[in-house]
This record gives sequence, C-alpha cells and structure tokens, in this order.
Amino acid sequence: MKRSARALAALLVSGLALTACSSSGSGGSSDDSGAPAASALDQASGVTTVEFWHSMTGKNADALTALVNQFNAAHQGKIEVKPLFQGTYDDLIAKYKASVQQKATPAVVQVYDIGSRFMVDSKQIVPAQAFADKDGYSLDDLQANIRNYYTFGGKLQSMPFNSSMPLLYLNDDAFKEAGLDPAKPPTTLAELGEMAQKLTKKDDSGKTVRYGFGAAIYGWFVEQLLAENGALYCDSDNGRSGKAGKVTFDSAKGAEVVQWWADLVKGGYAANTGRQTPDAQAAFKAGTVAMHLESTGVLRGYTEAAKFTVGTAPFPKTAAGDQGGPVIGGASLWISGPGHSDAQKRASWEFEKFLTAPEQQAVWHTGTGYFPVNSKALELPADKEWVAKYPQFQTAIDQLKGTKPTQATAGCALGVMPQARKGVETAIEQTIAGTKTAQQALTDAAKELQPAIESYNSSVG
Repeated sequence: MKRSARALAALLVSGLALTACSSSGSGGSSDDSGAPAASALDQASGVTTVEFWHSMTGKNADALTALVNQFNAAHQGKIEVKPLFQGTYDDLIAKYKASVQQKATPAVVQVYDIGSRFMVDSKQIVPAQAFADKDGYSLDDLQANIRNYYTFGGKLQSMPFNSSMPLLYLNDDAFKEAGLDPAKPPTTLAELGEMAQKLTKKDDSGKTVRYGFGAAIYGWFVEQLLAENGALYCDSDNGRSGKAGKVTFDSAKGAEVVQWWADLVKGGYAANTGRQTPDAQAAFKAGTVAMHLESTGVLRGYTEAAKFTVGTAPFPKTAAGDQGGPVIGGASLWISGPGHSDAQKRASWEFEKFLTAPEQQAVWHTGTGYFPVNSKALELPADKEWVAKYPQFQTAIDQLKGTKPTQATAGCALGVMPQARKGVETAIEQTIAGTKTAQQALTDAAKELQPAIESYNSSVG
C-alpha cells in the first residue's frame, strides 16, 4: 500500500492510446491467450534474460534481491532475471507507459494495487490465468481475498506478490493507564470514538499530550471502511463487471465515515497530522496517539521502534452487524506480451511461480512483514516461528481468513483511482475545517472527478 501522487493521476488521464502489438516471439507454442508452452524455454538458445522492474527499497529490496539470486542460481545457464529499481510505484508506472510507447517494456513489472485497471486496459500483458490454464497449474493456494483483487472478468490478470492489509494498532500501555482492556479493542467506529475520548490525555496546563486516535488523512482508509460495511466505492460492481463510470463514495455511508473522522479531530480526541503517512506513523511510535490505522507492512517496525507494548486489532466496522471486510493493498507482478519472445514470457512465468511458492513467500513474509500470498507459507515452521515472535500478526491472519471475497472486498478498479483518493482526502480536510459538510464535500469530489473518469474510459476504449 503506497500513497498515490499527482504524477500517476496525470498519467492515467493524459490519453492512453495504447494498442496491443502482436508478439513476434519465437519458440514454443503460443495460442490466442498469449501464453507459450513450456517447450519455449527448451527451444531457446543461450540464456533467456528477464528484465524485472520493481519499486522495493531498504530491507524489502534486500529480501527481493536474495530471492532473485536464488532463482538465477537454480536456472544458471538458462534464465537470468535482472532486477531494476524504478523509483516509487508512481514513477514506475509512468516509466512503464513510456516504455509501451517506445515498444521497450520490461518482461516483468511490479505494479501497485490501484494501477491494476490501467494494466488491464493497456492490453500489453499476458494474464497469469493464461499460463495457469495452459499448464494445469492450480491457483487455489493463493489467498482467496488477494486473488480476488487481481481478478478481472473471472481471470487472474497478475500474480500477487507483496500484499498488505489494514489493521487497528493499539498502545496497550495507554489502554491500561486509561482503565481500558487492550484485549477488548473497539470493533466499530462508535466504540473507537468512545475509547478515543478516554484515551486522550492532557497535562496540567491543558495541553493534549496524547490523542486517543490518529491516522494519516489517506483515502485508502475510507475505502477500507466502506468495504467493511459491504458498500461499493464505484459502479459496475466496483469496476469488476465493466469499466466503472462513476464513483459512489459520496453515499450516505461515505459521508457518515468522513463526518465521524472530522468530529473526532474537532472534538480534540484525534490528532490531525495531515496527509503525510510518515508523520502519522511517527506520532503513534512516539506514544502521542493511542489508536492508529495502518497496514500490516509496518508491524515489525512498530514493535521494534515503540517504547510501549504494541497491540493489534481488526480494522473497525462502521457499525455492528457489518458483513464486509478489508481490501488488500500492496502490489502484483505482470508479464508483458508484445515485443517479448515466447522464451522470455515463459521464463517470466517460471519466475512468478517461484516467488509465490510457499517457501519463498515464507522468506518474503518473515523478511519484510508483507502478508504471504500463498496460504501454505503460513504452515511452514520458519513462518510459524516468526508469527510466534510477532503474535500481533495473527490478527491479520484471522482477519483475512474471516473475510468473504465479494465485489466490495475486491476493491474498486477505477482507471483514475489515484485522483479518487486525492478527492476523498480533500473532502476530509474540508469537513475538518468546517468549510463544507461531509456530504457536500464528497458530492463535490465525485462531481469534480467525473470528467477524468470519462476521459480515461474514452482513451482506452
């Protein structure tokens, strides 16, 4: 899960005249699906090179490099994967668009969740489902809710790789100090609001030294809360039965969520750290915020940095009885078709299968904190040991298992999703400032977004 930027928003509405070229690859047998047979690699001469674009940094990059090296060693003399860092997710997808226009795409590209609609519409990729169907390769071990996000038209388009999901983080020490039991965390927004009041602490001068709640003003959290309610964020079944033609976040439920957030800030029970995620994270780690919304990806860092006991709880429901669940975040791997040989496509598929196998996902999970996309990874001893060391992660496991794959929990597949998030963030800020009601702010955001949606849909046909 990464914050979107204006760069991608501009990219997705700048006129995507992307046309699929026919592959002139050699070797193997490639049918209409674009997936060549396994024999493509056997027929290739020399080493087949796979250029792999990614956005991993720090420890995540180290863990990825180690996996790439392991794969290359196992396929020495036959396949060589060359990982190339391309900057942020937004930077990468902008470069990918340029590479399409230049007919020089990478063989495999890591694209974050909200870039999925664009990748499908680009008509530049070979669906993971096509390879799986050709090989009789079962996708059943992939976590159902994660697979659900990257499925369009009933087919898995990309291979999930680094997945995250939202959690409610708790300062257990603050709970106990306030006379609350961290083992009984809030389950609804109303309960969270009530506990936030009790957890808010002021010094003798009346200055607030600890807020009960705090999170970055990030549209992703509103998407999560709507999905928890089972509500759709955009039409056409959340963009799953066809291209979404409008957003529906300006519903009464959407306004209720935004108003709840604004009321907590205005009441002095929630910190307003703005849109910058690092600022909100720093506030929680410093102990100036007792409850906090964030993804699973920060869990290990929080437990290592905080000077208090970090607890976790499922992401809250908007109200008791909600039957929805969270939407996954993170990124997936896409295989390029046009301009690549059958051997390259096949080598790319072998690489994706390797990365998502239980053993590799266990290594990836324990080395980075991302949720393992392969359910069998959680059964391996090394992974069980890691979860025992960081028991807070069990919350995420239970939360995902308890979530039913639906159109709501699949998330909205909108071509201009980055702009949609930005619009919701503006609406939250306007509601907090009192310049607009939550309903008016969201209605205006939806209206302002409409031309961009229409422009995008018309540009991709």
